[in-house]
Amino acid sequence: MLFHSRLRRALSLLDRYGSAESAWAAVDEPEKAAVMARAEKEWEWIQAHDIRVLTQDDEAYPYRLRNCPDRPFLLYTKGHVCPSEGHIVSIVGTRRPTERGKELTAALVRDLADRLEHVTIVSGGAYGIDIAAHRAALEAGIPTIIVPAHGLDRIYPITHRPEAVASLAKGGLLTEYPSGTEPIQSNFVRRNRIVAGLADAVVVVESHARGGSLITARMANDYGKPIFAFPGRPNDPASEGCNDLIRGGRARLITGADHLIEAMEWKTRKSASEGMQTSLIGLMDNLTKEQQIILAKLQEAEEGMHINLIVMETGLAYGEVASELTMLEIEGLVRALPGGVYIKI
Repeated sequence: MLFHSRLRRALSLLDRYGSAESAWAAVDEPEKAAVMARAEKEWEWIQAHDIRVLTQDDEAYPYRLRNCPDRPFLLYTKGHVCPSEGHIVSIVGTRRPTERGKELTAALVRDLADRLEHVTIVSGGAYGIDIAAHRAALEAGIPTIIVPAHGLDRIYPITHRPEAVASLAKGGLLTEYPSGTEPIQSNFVRRNRIVAGLADAVVVVESHARGGSLITARMANDYGKPIFAFPGRPNDPASEGCNDLIRGGRARLITGADHLIEAMEWKTRKSASEGMQTSLIGLMDNLTKEQQIILAKLQEAEEGMHINLIVMETGLAYGEVASELTMLEIEGLVRALPGGVYIKI
């Protein structure tokens, strides 16, 4: 860690002085000697283990990450972790997911792989939603990038080593930490900014009221990245964080890949209208009588209707209308606008 702090200081000098020569001249001789000794040892390890090191000036440095103000100065990579085409989706969530959360993760990745020509899944390689996303990507045959909170001389947790090795075929491993760096708590927090910065979109599947996935979402928001979250039952602790993100307007509600693809306006293997039409037919068959009545009224109002007007027009009770509108929003059939107005999608 001492080497890493010294290296970060040297690179911050590079950022300040504009050239390696000027930055190096600003470092005192004892520090130069210490950095050089550790750098030589690190270089030997890098060459022996087929590690690629990228500086922020390298053409292969991920361009999405380069645009982040607190981007890492150095990246250590193994495998194929710098896709030049397609979409990158970071999927995060609790380390203690429900079965529903794991199923939602698998279905999201599977459907993204089926609908999109090129898509890469990014996560942190941790227990829970992270590893569920990586496994789903491997099963679907699409690239997945694991961003560990330590050096590439180890895998943590060790039980995820098979997934880490398998990821190298199409995706791989990417970290800012040199060899010898242990997975301490502060590293996980810093690692989250890379998970956020690499992505075109960040999806939170399940999250408790506090957790690393919410930190990732906050960082993604700071970077101007779109954030999406799966809603959960009101009393489900595993979804409390997701529900808060949605309620606070910090994340868009999705229930599957189609909602994400539509919101991001991504081109799919088949036309979006074809996919949405099939989805809507299935949804309409499962709607309650009250939901169909509400949708019919919203269909007539191109600019939407206030909930009070929906109550008057349908003759349904206010509480019933509010409940059914929530379910229709979850299904992606209506959208809530400011001021209690709802519009049919």
